[in-house]
Amino acid sequence: MRQGTYTGRMLRAALLGVALLLAGCSVISIDLSPRVRPLREETVEGRGTAKVLLVDVSGFLSDEAPPSVSIGSPPPRVPLLVRFREELKKASEDRDVKALVLRINSPGGTVTASDIMYRELELFRRERKLPVVAVMMDVAASGGYYVALAADQIVAHPTSVTGSIGVIMLTVNAEGLLQKIGVSAAAITSGDRKDMGSPFRTLTAEERAIFQSVIDGMHTQFVAKVVERRRIPAETARTVADGRIYTADQAVALKLVDRVGYMPDAIDAAKRAAGLDEARVVVYHRPRQYRATYYARSETEASAIPTTLSQLATLVGPGPRFLYLWWP
Repeated sequence: MRQGTYTGRMLRAALLGVALLLAGCSVISIDLSPRVRPLREETVEGRGTAKVLLVDVSGFLSDEAPPSVSIGSPPPRVPLLVRFREELKKASEDRDVKALVLRINSPGGTVTASDIMYRELELFRRERKLPVVAVMMDVAASGGYYVALAADQIVAHPTSVTGSIGVIMLTVNAEGLLQKIGVSAAAITSGDRKDMGSPFRTLTAEERAIFQSVIDGMHTQFVAKVVERRRIPAETARTVADGRIYTADQAVALKLVDRVGYMPDAIDAAKRAAGLDEARVVVYHRPRQYRATYYARSETEASAIPTTLSQLATLVGPGPRFLYLWWP
């Protein structure tokens, strides 16, 4: 028994010596951290060589990764903006992809993330010259609608809520609370407006006017996209873009969307626009992600409470943020 133990130790020592020799006596480092695996293609339904790609845009639009509440060492979660760009890049390299269906279920998000996703989709549509059809699920409001504007056609589910065209900035005023507990904050700034929007003091009238001018400029950009893509008069667009939400039927009447329908209707519209009689509906997913139907979300969702808290932190800190978001 002792002889066997001694032999095992000698074998391990010999293997270690060989490893050090091969490494040039350098330190061997093994990285066991989880990696983001490349996307794989999966067929949802249909047949043939031609493909209709289904891209999912769900949740808060941001360049930040959603929270993970898995136990242990879960694989890193990919920010929606990053994943969106990754899927479009993969599709652009596949000449069998003949059309794209954008499934949207989002109340919006940051102004910048919404605008980047719009731009990425617009560039994809122009460069590949493929039809793009957006289909709205529960909510496609504010930034969600902004992204949908890059599509050639917009189909709204009969129970969809859309609209909320506008900009919102959220900030917190904790000055009164701090006074109650005997705490005060001091900021040393290079100018009177450097700390405008601070949660530790009340906004002045002048500062509120400055923020309003920024919001008005971003709102003008949003309305311009509506006028350009939906081909409606500027005055009409400004009227409907007062922040209110619309049902699917109301949105059709206002020409904000093209028709009311279901997911199969959007897929059929994409096939017709691409001149296809038959095609495979495909999705991209990472290993161990469930994407067997065209109603599956692109990422496994975190639990509701951590997600809500994370979104709240994104909305109010650090500092004010400008949002294309329906968040009543």
